[in-house]
Amino acid sequence: MSDIQNLTTDQLRKIISIKEQIEELRSQLAALAGDAGVATEPVTGPRKKRRMSAMVRARMAAAARARWAKRGKKRLSAAGRAAIIAGTKARWAKYKKASGVEKKAKKADRRSSPAVRARLAAAAKARWARAKAQGKSTL
Repeated sequence: MSDIQNLTTDQLRKIISIKEQIEELRSQLAALAGDAGVATEPVTGPRKKRRMSAMVRARMAAAARARWAKRGKKRLSAAGRAAIIAGTKARWAKYKKASGVEKKAKKADRRSSPAVRARLAAAAKARWARAKAQGKSTL
């Protein structure tokens, strides 16, 4: 649709006329349907937030506190925790042995030595010197 500022007065009058016809037809439709479930306007806009009453929030908080209290009573002893850790390590060892997964060897250090870096820097300086001698500002 074109910008409203660029429309002529005839075009604006036609737009108003069409909008009035649409409103008239909507009112006729509502009268015929008796507003029996026929939506005259499309439902748009953001959805309404669900609101909880203070009583429901309090009940939920109490239930959460009860769950945490119940869970807090089941503390493991140091021996029980050690048994669980040992069992986990044994299961992982068994899994790694069965799947053939072993610890990978550490990668070799791939950094350049200082001598190599010095040679590369010297080569770059020589390249730039040649470029500048030719009057270039880029390579």
